[in-house]
Amino acid sequence: MSELKNDRFLRALMRESVDITPVWMMRQAGRYLPEYKATRAKAGSFMDLCKNPELACEVTLQPLERYPLDAAILFSDILTIPDAMGLGLYFSEGEGPRFKNPVRTEKEVMNLPIPDPNDSLGYVMDAVRTIRSALDGSVPLIGFSGSPWTLATYMVEGSSSKEYSNIKAMMYNRPDLMHHLLETTAQSVISYLNAQVEAGAQALMIFDTWGGILSPRDYQEFSLKYMDKIVAGLTREYEGQKIPVVLFTKGGANWAEDMADTGCDALGVDWTVNIGDIRKRVGHRVALQGNMDPGILYAKPERIRTEVETILASYGEGSGHVFNLGHGIHQFVNPEHAGAFIEAVHNLSPKYHK
Repeated sequence: MSELKNDRFLRALMRESVDITPVWMMRQAGRYLPEYKATRAKAGSFMDLCKNPELACEVTLQPLERYPLDAAILFSDILTIPDAMGLGLYFSEGEGPRFKNPVRTEKEVMNLPIPDPNDSLGYVMDAVRTIRSALDGSVPLIGFSGSPWTLATYMVEGSSSKEYSNIKAMMYNRPDLMHHLLETTAQSVISYLNAQVEAGAQALMIFDTWGGILSPRDYQEFSLKYMDKIVAGLTREYEGQKIPVVLFTKGGANWAEDMADTGCDALGVDWTVNIGDIRKRVGHRVALQGNMDPGILYAKPERIRTEVETILASYGEGSGHVFNLGHGIHQFVNPEHAGAFIEAVHNLSPKYHK
């Protein structure tokens, strides 16, 4: 594998010194880019795009061809694991992900397999290898998974939800069954992420999209406990290189200290909290990634630049900050505004790294 030409993203995650604050965007390969929409049309469907390593590589590289980003992220979906368990993932236009076979009964939960990442999820590993080769050491490649709680939410609800009625009914009525589902999912995530590292991922991110819907007590028991287990089971060094791990709970700022206690390297931070306050709370234990409101990218470039400066100043001097949006970029954002955001981070951040 080629030597990394730009390693500031990995260095920032490990809280080592950098020249400027590294930046990437959640969902940076996505529908806001016309070239992405053209490739997706060529693929036929979202899942066909995910399952074609060459096309997955093509869309992963598209934002890097437009912008001087400091990291690439594997183009895939968090729901590949439940799909490999036999739940039948599909996407309805305008409705998001759905499962043909949601799991709600004891029998359905107990029969769930732990997928072999190199068999039923082999297309993901093929994509990782293809992307890593195509990057040729230009920037690091991030692998990822959903958290057990977030995956379970989709698996039990069968789709996105506003009330979470099925998953919460299972959690409160049958906590034993809920824990079995989460344990199976956690073991699946560990093997899946470790296989991504073997295939070429150089950093890992766990997306706990729905952890913020839980009470503090339930978050500890049903979400954080299993992310803690995953962090403990991950390959943290491969071929002499450290593999940093980022945990991201959307709406999870209340639990930043507890997340840092897992031994992860960095926390993702959404836009509902001041990143400087989180830095004070977690100290030097972890790096922070975030935390600009994705909606700011609808603003004019000069307003975007002001927001970038505000967040950089809030974090303050020193390393340990990876600039990002607080969640995924919206599909109707003007690509030029994304470019203004990335340029602002690179132009305004050197003074914080003297």
